[in-house]
Amino acid sequence: MVKQERAARTRSALIAAAAEVFSREGYCNASLVAISGQAGVTNGALHFHFPTKSALAAAVTTAAARRFEGVVAQGERRMGQGGALQLLIDTSHVLVCRLREDTVLRAGFDLGGDPGSPQGLDEVSALWQRWVESTLERADTAGELLEGAAAEHVAIAVVAATVGFQVLAKRDPRWASHRVLTRFWCLLLPRVSAVPAELRGGGSG
Repeated sequence: MVKQERAARTRSALIAAAAEVFSREGYCNASLVAISGQAGVTNGALHFHFPTKSALAAAVTTAAARRFEGVVAQGERRMGQGGALQLLIDTSHVLVCRLREDTVLRAGFDLGGDPGSPQGLDEVSALWQRWVESTLERADTAGELLEGAAAEHVAIAVVAATVGFQVLAKRDPRWASHRVLTRFWCLLLPRVSAVPAELRGGGSG
């Protein structure tokens, strides 16, 4: 049991270290030596758990997807009387906050958008896109969108903006902020929303 717990801790440390190195260096430039050093384990221990860099990147993506699902579940649990559109605003704010704080979640988005990373690592951004689309469809069904504001078109704007903010934040962290996201919603909402909505994620800072 102690051996299994130690192995699980080592695996978690490697995923966390890989997420940091992948986000900082990009997939191609990230070295397994740097990742094992960041995790404080030997190269042999790394290869025991992850035989290749692509296997390690896939594990980071899977871990990031679980964390993203937690963000969405948190938003769904807190959903009040504001409806689906308010849920989308609130969750986008939570996501931006978590992307600043959670290296693994951030790496999941970064790997999906890295042209040098292997195919199939876009799971997290794909999950976000599907959730945004389904939430806006719920908003449309509930009459929350203005006539002519197609849910699929609004989804394109929301996904492109939020993922784009994360890309820009790699050079300037101010892009991944409530202030920037609120400005985006201030611009978008009057053009798509038929109902009142709080712009700052239900009062988040």
